[in-house]
Amino acid sequence: MARPIWTGAITFGLVSVPVAMYSATREHEVSFHQFEKGTDDRIRYRRVNERTGKEVDYDDIVKGVDGVYLDQDELDSVAPGRSRSLDIHRFVELADIDPLYYQKTYWLGPGQGETAKVYGLLRDAMADSGRAAVGTLVMRGKEYLTTIRADGKMLVLQTMYFADEVRDPADQIDDLPRRNQAKPAELKMAQQLIDSMAGPWKPADFRDTYQDRVQKLIKAKSKGK
Repeated sequence: MARPIWTGAITFGLVSVPVAMYSATREHEVSFHQFEKGTDDRIRYRRVNERTGKEVDYDDIVKGVDGVYLDQDELDSVAPGRSRSLDIHRFVELADIDPLYYQKTYWLGPGQGETAKVYGLLRDAMADSGRAAVGTLVMRGKEYLTTIRADGKMLVLQTMYFADEVRDPADQIDDLPRRNQAKPAELKMAQQLIDSMAGPWKPADFRDTYQDRVQKLIKAKSKGK
């Protein structure tokens, strides 16, 4: 059984629902090390003063931006600190949330003790309403915007981007075509092509074929091929 990465309680009004959070996804990319070519010697990185070329101890490093420097104690003084509360601020229509704002997904399970009943009550009420809970969570010294939604037997939490972290497409892309510029016949042909390729969403139908080839290459080279 996996260990939770965070435990606490969903809170709103006078309601408190103990939960435990688990990672829902994992990366499958190969984690490469770096070596000097022709040797088994690992490459390591050092913290070096770019002016003097001398290595700097970690304790002597401060963070800064635009000529303002802050040590760790100063940063800690404004940090959100540890919290065991997942504070819900609003329940919104799930369909109103643009998927662009979703970041990373976690499973939420019932907390310790006899909490499964109240967990199930919240899950079922949210499923019946079609709403998601929008709240904030402090984890590993960082504050996250989150949504919680019901999905089958589970409550699913997704961290989200804040509004000022989402770029305006008009600032990134020029000359986007206006809607309804195509001729009716052209639009009909495009819709027919889409319909001809339509099918159910089956995640297992899709694989990262590049990573498959990398794994195959590593296995072959390990056997001297």
